[in-house]
Amino acid sequence: MDPSPSPGGPLHGPAPSGLRTAADTVLAQLVGAAPGGAVLREDQWRAIEALVRERRRTLVVQRTGWGKSAVYFVATALLREQGSGPTVIISPLLALMRNQIEAAEKAGIHARTINSANQEDWERVRQEVADGAVDVLLVSPERLNNPGFRDEVLPRLTAAAGLLVVDEAHCISDWGHDFRPDYRRLRTILGELPEGIPVLATTATANARVTADVAEQLGTGGDGADALVLRGPLDRESLSLSVLRLPDAAHRLAWLVGNLDRLPGSGIIYTLTVAAAEEVATYLRDRGHPVLSYTGRTENADREAAESDLLANRVKALVATSALGMGFDKPDLGFVVHLGSPSSPIAYYQQVGRAGRGVRHADVLLLPGPEDEAIWRYFASLAFPPEEQVRRTLQVLADAGRPLSLPALEPQVDLRRSRLETMLKVLDVDGAVRRVPGGWTATGQPWSYDADRYAWVARQREAEQQAMREYAATSECRMEFLRRQLDDPEAAACGRCDNCAGARFTGEVAPDALQSARGELGRPGVPVEPRRMWPTGLPSVGVELKGRIPAGEQAAPGRALGRLTDIGWGNRLRPLLAPQTPDGPVPGDVLDAVVTVLSDWAKGPGGWASGDPEAVPRPVGVVTVASRSRPQLVRSLGERIAEVGRMPLLGAVVPATDDPLPPRSNSAQRLRALHGTLTLAPELSEALRGASGPVLLVDDFTESGWTLAVAARLLRSAGAGAVLPLVLAVQG
Repeated sequence: MDPSPSPGGPLHGPAPSGLRTAADTVLAQLVGAAPGGAVLREDQWRAIEALVRERRRTLVVQRTGWGKSAVYFVATALLREQGSGPTVIISPLLALMRNQIEAAEKAGIHARTINSANQEDWERVRQEVADGAVDVLLVSPERLNNPGFRDEVLPRLTAAAGLLVVDEAHCISDWGHDFRPDYRRLRTILGELPEGIPVLATTATANARVTADVAEQLGTGGDGADALVLRGPLDRESLSLSVLRLPDAAHRLAWLVGNLDRLPGSGIIYTLTVAAAEEVATYLRDRGHPVLSYTGRTENADREAAESDLLANRVKALVATSALGMGFDKPDLGFVVHLGSPSSPIAYYQQVGRAGRGVRHADVLLLPGPEDEAIWRYFASLAFPPEEQVRRTLQVLADAGRPLSLPALEPQVDLRRSRLETMLKVLDVDGAVRRVPGGWTATGQPWSYDADRYAWVARQREAEQQAMREYAATSECRMEFLRRQLDDPEAAACGRCDNCAGARFTGEVAPDALQSARGELGRPGVPVEPRRMWPTGLPSVGVELKGRIPAGEQAAPGRALGRLTDIGWGNRLRPLLAPQTPDGPVPGDVLDAVVTVLSDWAKGPGGWASGDPEAVPRPVGVVTVASRSRPQLVRSLGERIAEVGRMPLLGAVVPATDDPLPPRSNSAQRLRALHGTLTLAPELSEALRGASGPVLLVDDFTESGWTLAVAARLLRSAGAGAVLPLVLAVQG
């Protein structure tokens, strides 16, 4: 690659003695100020000097809004003028990349990106880099483990780079709140960088332990000198932190409806789950508030449009998950509200830091909820697997003798796909496996399970959760509390939070708003989509099922009372279905809601009471799935539905053996465990011989959907005209 600077750059050969003046000139261009109208902070200048003059590895730990991106853009301009190659920035989020590209253009810096959302542009971008026309290339960390990019593109990039930047560098460390395995590959890259290429790592959310870990990793492969660490105070003078404890989800929604317009400017409302974000956004829009949802499920084009609408103040708020987190830059963002508490004070500090960067005052409110702890437990369950599961995966890969994809691994490894993929990425960095075209292979290199480290990280997560409980309850300064969690030695009372200066908001809600919110959250019914394809790789473990499930064996679309992640019915269903809850008959309020779901289903589009000539016929009876853990609940639910609907209870789908099913894991393992273990009770088989109409299939809960799919296949084969699943709860 041609490392020469792009034509028309912002600077023209500054002499070393004028480096500070040249740096301030670039800064003025970056922020749109007149020449001489902007001056770097001292730590900004020290970092730039270390990178440009000393070619040193540097870690900058500074508060959000401090200007970390200015360091690498100014350094890029200066290095390019000296003939260095392009800057390569490892950046974790698409929203952050888009902000960075726009900021770079202001200083005459040509920036491009390679990420999962612009694959059609990759070849053109690579050619522009080779032609020397790109000053900054932003790369998502996931690209670092893509075989083609890792083996063909990355070596050329790093060999020709003038500066390597690791943005949100706390992601490197598994001690941190947001460890990402793809970032761990940076340690290898740092060790292979040609001598003299400076490296900058930046973050706002690193405590002392994470800072030391990242600094140590920065030193990998260096010239022996320790990384320069520039750490500043973490106060955010514009933020006023508050906590409002409200009785339930309905009060929180009603509070938002009544107070959203009181919050300054536009902002972000964070939720802990995708379901909650979509639910809250829909509710607020229905009440006249211009808001949009923004989650990991949002299409990329819709994300870009939502970001643009927020940046231009065309919406009051984005209702978002952590997908809108690190680095999103809107200087005049006036508020951040959390509808539910994050599990880490460090993550919380990072998210609230989106607000108040360019305004004198921004409101930050936490509205914790009873569902928070259950959601924390769910995400904690995705931690690094036990040693026996890791060893099993390594053995399967070793025995295969060829690359195995994730779908091919799933039938043989008892891990959900997301957890399996994360584990493989860690093993890849550790050298035990390697991602290659076609999947993953075992390297055969020795590998040890670091049980002490994984246990310590788990304890750290528990400590962070306890810290969030304490943050919500403390009567001391809230900003000081957060700064101490980040080991800020200058932490002191802020004088602005609700505990320092008095509450800015009350928990009062209008009665009509509360009634409306209760009605919304109490509205039961969500769709349950049936399984239509068998998991990949089942024949390799002796289950001869593959491809599309025949139409005559599929379940029809079904219904659930609610999602376990909802802030409405989820809060009612989680304790009912919790493992420690004693079994018993279906509660009256739950039965009433199920009857409402059935009525709405029957009268809705395609329902048997809709009058649509193409509608599914009225069910001829009710079938239950015999539950091992909650037999009374499921049996009574089926009996009461049959009674209310004036239909016969035909019987149950029952276990074919007394062997317990293994815990729920990935789709392939779940289906493998279920295959051949369910059968129809004799009375049910007899009842279905003369039946040709649909049956309602009743169960308590569905997560993978495979119990319903296997039961539906049995029922269809026995004569049921259609199978309509009806469950109390779905996981998603």
